[in-house]
Amino acid sequence: MNSSAHIMCCGGVFMFRSRRFRQRLVINIDTAERIGVVSDMEIDELTGRITQIIVRRGSFIPGFLRMNEIMIPWDSIKASSNEFILVKIFDLPA
Repeated sequence: MNSSAHIMCCGGVFMFRSRRFRQRLVINIDTAERIGVVSDMEIDELTGRITQIIVRRGSFIPGFLRMNEIMIPWDSIKASSNEFILVKIFDLPA
């Protein structure tokens, strides 16, 4: 993905709608591991550039539902479609 992706409004280059990006499945391109789904994005207020995606991870243990979020730098995104986002991550938190 283009690391200079940013959000412009009112006469800018393009308009980005975050709801189209949310809920996409994020997959580690090296391991084919399903990491989780996009829950939000972090945007640099000064530049308008997306700096990270926030991915919600969840696991179900009988009697418990554990959810946590990890931050994935925008530069780690290698490809995306309407359903998936492929990322390259070396150190993934457990």
